[in-house]
Amino acid sequence: MDNGIGATLRKARNRRKVELSEVEAAIKIRVRYLQAIENDEWDALPGDAYARGFIRTYAYYLGLDGERLADDYRHTVAPLGAERAPKRVEPVPTTVRDEGSGVSGRLLIPVVCIAMVAVVVAIALASGGGGDGSSSTTLSGQPKGQEARSERESVAAKPGVTMRLVASAEVWTCLLDADSKALVDGEILAEGSEAGPFRSEGFELALGNGSAKILIDGKPAAIPPSSSPVGYRIDGKGELIALEEGERPDCE
Repeated sequence: MDNGIGATLRKARNRRKVELSEVEAAIKIRVRYLQAIENDEWDALPGDAYARGFIRTYAYYLGLDGERLADDYRHTVAPLGAERAPKRVEPVPTTVRDEGSGVSGRLLIPVVCIAMVAVVVAIALASGGGGDGSSSTTLSGQPKGQEARSERESVAAKPGVTMRLVASAEVWTCLLDADSKALVDGEILAEGSEAGPFRSEGFELALGNGSAKILIDGKPAAIPPSSSPVGYRIDGKGELIALEEGERPDCE
């Protein structure tokens, strides 16, 4: 369909002479999802909430009206009365296993643990066993925990409130601070991953669905589960305020 959502985005991209790989690098949406959008292959996307978020982000990147195209998707593509349940996106492998080695992963665990213990013992012996009462140091020469403590103190020294996100499932995320600076710039957080802590006099947050835990000054905020996009504002007092669709940040 020449006037469909996908065709509109593809024509705009071609006019700007931008490759899909460049778009992926700029807005952190995988090429295969961008291709699916341009070809109107909606079943290839993780779900309706993701689809609208992807369309909105892609359109804004190309200088188009992302809200209008996202609404077009809702009214012409998404099923009436209910939304497709989000599908789990295949995670990127983080380890490589040699299938031909015949060595079980369970057998490798005790071997690795023994090796780590041996390294710790060797370091302790080399430093004189700590008997001189001097504090242990990291490789950077700072006392253990000082680097992490310095980072926390740096965050706490700024005015405002702190917030941290923990993804309970894969979720598209756009997070801005009080100066509209993107802290999480339209990226997909994998299940179990975290973003933050951040500190600011306020935040604006948009999520592709409700699969995230929000901690404000270390305390979890109560947000209802949702398969649809949601948005919130956190003011300088740490109050969480729900945002309507047109009020949510877009991470252009």
